[in-house]
Amino acid sequence: MSWILLALLTALCLALYNFFIKLAADQLPAAVGAVVLQLVAALLGGLWLLRLRLHGQPLPITNKGLLLAALAGVGVGLAEILTFVVFSRGVPSSVGTPVIVGGSVLLTAVLGLVLLREALTLPQALGLLLIVVGIGLLARGH
Repeated sequence: MSWILLALLTALCLALYNFFIKLAADQLPAAVGAVVLQLVAALLGGLWLLRLRLHGQPLPITNKGLLLAALAGVGVGLAEILTFVVFSRGVPSSVGTPVIVGGSVLLTAVLGLVLLREALTLPQALGLLLIVVGIGLLARGH
């Protein structure tokens, strides 16, 4: 499967993630929702890892890789809790999700530029500027 199809499938999964958090946010406390979400995600990840091992795929692991994955886990865990909190305050999914996702894309790009010294082309810079404008427009009404 090409990377673009995988990326679009990933986008679909993230859309479902945000959509179901929105629906669940009024049904239970943010911490409970985040823990359930993380347990299910850990179960799926564990099954995927088991599948890889059963098929004899090598799994090279480094301490740095484990640390970076753990730091990503801290980020996603906090993001899940905060997403539940945002939606429990009545923010529409059509506003909250683009602000959260757009903001994360923008901040990730800034981190890449500053910390990883990645290059930015003019079209990419314009795209990031449009994200800023979009977040501003979405946030105006709420």
